[in-house]
Amino acid sequence: MINTFRRFVQTAITFINNSYFGFIFTRKIYQGQLKSFCAPGLNCYSCPASIWACPIGSLQTIFASIRVSLQNFRFHIGLYVFGFLGTIGMLVGRFPCGWLCPFGFFQELMHKIPTKKINIPSWTQYGKYFFLLFFVILLPLAIVDEFGYGMTWFCKFVCPAGTLEAGIPMPLLDPSLRRLIGILFYNKLLILFIILIAMVFIRRPFCRTICPLGGFYSFFNKFSIVRMKHDNTKCVRCNQCFRDCPMHLKFYEGANQLNCIRCFKCYATSCKYGAISIEIAGNEKQKIVKENLA
Repeated sequence: MINTFRRFVQTAITFINNSYFGFIFTRKIYQGQLKSFCAPGLNCYSCPASIWACPIGSLQTIFASIRVSLQNFRFHIGLYVFGFLGTIGMLVGRFPCGWLCPFGFFQELMHKIPTKKINIPSWTQYGKYFFLLFFVILLPLAIVDEFGYGMTWFCKFVCPAGTLEAGIPMPLLDPSLRRLIGILFYNKLLILFIILIAMVFIRRPFCRTICPLGGFYSFFNKFSIVRMKHDNTKCVRCNQCFRDCPMHLKFYEGANQLNCIRCFKCYATSCKYGAISIEIAGNEKQKIVKENLA
């Protein structure tokens, strides 16, 4: 039931996030008042159908312009973005990655392509903190032009979601953009191609190793109001949670690991022994299991 509902939510959120169809006539991206607000998941600002801002793009813009803001005695420096993402993190941790992220949903669909699947070492999960620290925070903050503004490094040099949602469709909509295509564009196409291939063989490779938004939310996993709980006395180490998990986690190794996206598949489907439960503000919700399975 939960898995079916999650698919419905993922599909609905993808269409809601990208519900501006006026681009068909204007051939321009939407720049109305809704673009003042961030989507909870990764969805490119420059996607022609997008109605929200990208949270990672917004964070980079804050750090890229913070010097100029402080020099001009503007001290608000995007506190809304930090407050918005921080509030989501404190409430549900990485829940948006599993339910509200269009690019995460796309990875799960790509992984359904029949082929032999492979896993990647657990240490690769720390890659996303490298991109969060350097490409989202330090580089936009430290390397600036003569006016004091930095660049949105992750968006410009890495983000495959931006390439897929904006980098490819926008030159098709606006021919004047085609003459701007150069080596940078082809480098990002290569990154996108590699990630697309990886999606087929590896479960959510971008979420697990690169996504700085997932890295940000993951800091709250152990402390959020909604958390997962493991009952070691009921767990039989059958590894069904590991086989079903879209992030390839063994739940019994930690109930609220950094890569857990709170999809609740382990709770709803995998565990037949009642070893997995959901805790909301200290109140535990256990799944009822048959006595002969206990």
